[in-house]
Amino acid sequence: MSERNEWREFFDVYAPDYMKEPFTRGTVEEIDFLVDTLGLTPGATVLDLGCGAGRHSVELARRGFKVTGVDISDGQLRQARQAADDADVSIELVRADATAFIPDRKWDSAMCVCEGGFGLLGSGDDPLEHDLQILRTVRSALNPGGKFFLTCLSVLMWARVHTPEEVESGSVDTATLSEIEVMDAGAGDAKQTFNIRQRVFSPTEIALMLKVAGFEVDHIGGGTAARWTIRPLELDEYEIMAIAHAV
Repeated sequence: MSERNEWREFFDVYAPDYMKEPFTRGTVEEIDFLVDTLGLTPGATVLDLGCGAGRHSVELARRGFKVTGVDISDGQLRQARQAADDADVSIELVRADATAFIPDRKWDSAMCVCEGGFGLLGSGDDPLEHDLQILRTVRSALNPGGKFFLTCLSVLMWARVHTPEEVESGSVDTATLSEIEVMDAGAGDAKQTFNIRQRVFSPTEIALMLKVAGFEVDHIGGGTAARWTIRPLELDEYEIMAIAHAV
């Protein structure tokens, strides 16, 4: 883990606006799918790694699950705490980088979705080791057979929208499948600009990484937010979905 993490700085500023994004509107349907697909039973424990503003954690808690949400951003965790209070539910919230979180128990299942740390690189992070470490962390948090649900950015879509000029400029790195993007957060005098780095993946790469980390893959396909179903990955689709279990 790098000493500085631009994503933490970005999300601390961006947190109050996160739930205004269109991709956050399918939470109930996403949790319907998650509960059914993972076979979650009442009272099950769920680790939400990279929980952000807590939209999935809170909805799971509404349904009686015992949820631990982990996130790198204090700003996002404040939003998650407020959302839990507004919903009158209890969730455990932990501030930690997904690569450095040390599980102190075992959970029945785990999730890392909507780029909840996976693929979000600090400037000094190794593009391969960063995400392998997240998968190893999840595996250590689960008993054998424990289910894991992951979504991440797809290289298929990424390759179709970027240009040779971006490769030549260095903003797109085809060797590591990563890019540097300039993003703004905040408004008015509080507006800030961030250079942030993120990683994309192929389905076969995700399958291999999961196996290396100690999982058996149950399904890999399309998994863009608000469109969680069991289906093939589309060429222009934003996110990949992976479902696996610990072995």
